[in-house]
Amino acid sequence: MNVYTALILAALLLDYLLNALADVLNLRALQPQAPAGFDKVYDAERYRKSQEYTRARTQFGLIPATFNLLVMLVFWAQGGFLWLDGWVRGFECGPVVSGLIFIGILAVARTLLNLPFSWYSTFVIEERFGFNKTTPKTFIADLLKGLFLTVLLGGALLAAILWFFETTGGAAWIWCWAITTLFTIVLQFVAPTWIMPLFNKFKPLEEGELRESVMAYSKKVAFPLEGLFVIDGSRRSTKANAFFTGFGKRKRVALYDTLIEKHRTEELVAIVAHEIGHYKCGHIIKGMVLGVLQAGVVFFLLSIFVKHEGLFEAFGLKQMSVYAGLVFFGLLYSPIDLIISFLMQAFSRKNEFEADAYAKETIGSGELLASALKGLSADSLSNLTPHPFYVFLHYSHPPLVQRVEALK
Repeated sequence: MNVYTALILAALLLDYLLNALADVLNLRALQPQAPAGFDKVYDAERYRKSQEYTRARTQFGLIPATFNLLVMLVFWAQGGFLWLDGWVRGFECGPVVSGLIFIGILAVARTLLNLPFSWYSTFVIEERFGFNKTTPKTFIADLLKGLFLTVLLGGALLAAILWFFETTGGAAWIWCWAITTLFTIVLQFVAPTWIMPLFNKFKPLEEGELRESVMAYSKKVAFPLEGLFVIDGSRRSTKANAFFTGFGKRKRVALYDTLIEKHRTEELVAIVAHEIGHYKCGHIIKGMVLGVLQAGVVFFLLSIFVKHEGLFEAFGLKQMSVYAGLVFFGLLYSPIDLIISFLMQAFSRKNEFEADAYAKETIGSGELLASALKGLSADSLSNLTPHPFYVFLHYSHPPLVQRVEALK
C-alpha cells in the first residue's frame, strides 16, 4: 500500500463516517414538541409527520451511501480500473476519445447503480408522505434529458480539458481554467432560456394583483425585472420553491405554481424580495468568483499530481494517462473538497441571512417573509431542530428557527 492508497482510502472512509455521524446526531436531536412560536403552522400531527419524514429520509440515505462505498472499494480491490483502462486502450482511439469512453463508462455505471435508490426515494418515500407528483414517464424523461445534456455539454468540456492537457504542456492547467470559466459564464446566460425549459414549463406570470404587486416592488428597489415566470413544479412534487437565475436581460425570477397556490400575495412579494436580495447583495457574482478561483486551484493541483506514478500505482495502473489521472485525482482531492464544501455552505448560509435582511429592510417588516418561510417549511415537513453538526455539513440555508429569529 503506497501513500496515495492510504490517503484515498482514508478520505473515502472519513467522508462516509462524518456523514453517518451527522445522520445519527441529527436523529437524536429530534424533539418531541415543536419550538415555541411554530405550533400554529406545525400542529401535533404535522410535527409528528415531519419527524417521521426526517427519519425515513435519513435512514434510507445510509443505504445508498454504504452501497456506493462498498462498490467503489470492491471495484478498486479487484482491479476494476486496470481492467477498464486496458479494455478502453484496446480500441486505440487516441487519448481524448479514450478518456471520454473511460470516464463516460464510470459515470453511466454510477448513474445506473444509483437508479433504484432514486426510484425508491421518489416513488416510495416521497409518495408515502404525499409529495410525489412525478410519473414514471416524467422520471425516465428527466433521466434521459440529463444524460443527453451531460454527454453534450459535459462531454464537450471534458474533451477540451483532455486535449489541453495532452497538447499544451505546463500551461495546460491555465488553458483548462480559462475554458472552464468561459463555459460556466456562458451556461449562466443560456441555461434560463435553453436548458431549464427542457425540464419545466416557464409561463409569464399573468396580469393581476400578484404581478402588479411584484412589479411595483421591483420598481421601488430599482431592479429591472424583465422576466417573472411561473414554473410547473407541481408536475413533480407538491413542495414549493422560488429562485433567481440569469444575468443582464435574461434575469428571471421563477415562482413555483405550488408556491403561488399556498401563499398570500404579500408573502409572495416577500419571497421575491428575498430572491432579488441575492442579486442586490452581489451573491451571484461572489459565488461565481469563488467557483472560478476554486477551479483554478483544482486544475493547478491536477497538473502536478497527474504526473505522479504513485497515484496510478495505487489503482494498479502501470500506464499513466490524463483521463485516469482525472478520476484518481478527484478521489485524492476529496478531503480538500470536503473542507471547501464546509466553507461554501457557511458562505451560503450567510448569504441567506443577508437576503432575508434585504427583504425585511425594503418591505419594512420581517413578518411577511417569516410567515412565508414557516408555511414553506410546514408544507415540506422540514426538520425544525437539526443538529448543528448536520447543519455544518449539509445545510446551504440556515435552520428555519434561526432565520425567523433573525427576521424579528
